[in-house]
Amino acid sequence: MGKGNILYGRMVGDKILEEVAKGVQEIKEKYGKSPLLMTLEVGDNPASRVYLSSQRKTAEEVGINYETIQLSAATSQERLLNMIRDINKDPYINGLILHLPLPKHINTKIVQWSIEQKKDVEGVTPMNLGQLFLGMPGLIPCTAQSIVALIKSTGVDLKGREVTIIGNSDIVGKPVALLLMQEEATVTVCQLTTYERGFLKEHVQRAEILIVAAGHPGLVKGEWIKDGAIVIDAGITAVEDKILGDVQFEEAVKKADYITPVPGGVGILTVAYLMKNTLEALKWQLRDNEED
Repeated sequence: MGKGNILYGRMVGDKILEEVAKGVQEIKEKYGKSPLLMTLEVGDNPASRVYLSSQRKTAEEVGINYETIQLSAATSQERLLNMIRDINKDPYINGLILHLPLPKHINTKIVQWSIEQKKDVEGVTPMNLGQLFLGMPGLIPCTAQSIVALIKSTGVDLKGREVTIIGNSDIVGKPVALLLMQEEATVTVCQLTTYERGFLKEHVQRAEILIVAAGHPGLVKGEWIKDGAIVIDAGITAVEDKILGDVQFEEAVKKADYITPVPGGVGILTVAYLMKNTLEALKWQLRDNEED
């Protein structure tokens, strides 16, 4: 049986936010400027509403200006691209988030990839993801940073550790795999098709560190968890009035040494890293202006 320690995102996030608030104040004193984070939402998504509210509150706490543009679900791809181009050119806007999912008539990748690299605070553009792949400095996806920070907060030595990741999205599964490979962990990435073929259980049972980001509530049974494992549940699905994770928490907590709750785990820390990325984006833009 495991120790059942709960990994709350606030435990790590508070320290990051303190550093961000200090950095924002230093920039303001030196340049007379505070970061401005812009969010774009097309249509209405219950999970996004929770995330937007958390973002706004946290931004205010650290001195980052926060604005939201809400567009109807009928917005055309051309109009959305034009809006992003205008934001890219606006020197007063330092970071841009495009909330997903987008309506089906909009090509998500085309729109995401149109975001200026230096304003891509979610780290979703090919340039930022390419720099992550090569181990070079850039803006790294916030959820991926959060997951690795939570794992490291346990004090575990990652070298050679058996890690299983469930879900291979461009902003969670893939970047987490890259970050952990840079730490010399042994990484296995599973898909929903792994579950459909009946092999998911054996991969979970082998994992010393389990990361789940599939968006399917209760996908991972608690009884599958290896005794003493670290379990990071990055799943977030709105079901009626609840936000649910991908792991059956009540059973998993009995076997894991460390486990994140949903909500209160990865999501809270992700917002902290979003603020950190916004500050880093402003610093990058200021350096470029000085060089010019």
